[in-house]
Amino acid sequence: MTSASSFQMLRGAVIIFTGLLSVAFLGRRLAPSQWLGIFITILGLVIVGLADFFSGHRDDSHKLSEVITGDLLIIMAQVIVSVQMVLEEKFVYRHDVHPLRAVGTEGFFGFFILSLLLIPMYFIPVGDFANNPRQVLEDALDAFCQIGHQPLIILALLGNTVSIAFFNFAGISVTKEISATTRMVLDSLRTLVIWVVSMALGWEVFHGLQVLGFLVLLLGAGLYNGLHRPLLLRISCCARFVSADEESSPGERERLLNAGRVQGSDES
Repeated sequence: MTSASSFQMLRGAVIIFTGLLSVAFLGRRLAPSQWLGIFITILGLVIVGLADFFSGHRDDSHKLSEVITGDLLIIMAQVIVSVQMVLEEKFVYRHDVHPLRAVGTEGFFGFFILSLLLIPMYFIPVGDFANNPRQVLEDALDAFCQIGHQPLIILALLGNTVSIAFFNFAGISVTKEISATTRMVLDSLRTLVIWVVSMALGWEVFHGLQVLGFLVLLLGAGLYNGLHRPLLLRISCCARFVSADEESSPGERERLLNAGRVQGSDES
């Protein structure tokens, strides 16, 4: 319903929701530069959305209504991802869960739950929204039929499974050693690679607003993650504006997590 580059750029919204949820549920205090980074990220998302809006009038492969719907679905999905990231950070610190165990547990429950959901999805009609012959939400039997006719799909599925496994393990390791928001910032950097490859292969056309939106998103992500601090420290007149407590130390982070745990117990 939208382009791959727009999907990757709009995923930057996860920084906004992860930061807000970290304040609400982990008791974390955001520095002024981090709040500024969140607002700049929102501005970048608006610019990317405008790029999709204007390109929707010229792109015959996607209707404008589909592009808007797809973009809204991406933003809504980032709320769910943010909840996952904050919960992962809270549990890996409180219970000292090994990253491999966390990934394995998530994978087990994800496989079990989605396997059960495939049954009702097989009977839910969605019309043109689906790309399967029966026009239902998910047609598992048709998927196995395609695999039988084209075994190369199995290699693609295995490659996808292996890459996601390493991606999740690396992501949770970053979450445990640094923070969930840093993980999201690093994850957002692959947007550039996907965008360049998509244009190189001719899957997308160049839109100037996307360049501006991407740069604004990078600026917001950089401010949120404190990448401006080393630069300001080198400038004598600006060094005093850099607060020493912009980034929480591991001990401070643990204290905030414990405070969030106590607050959660009180609310229960």
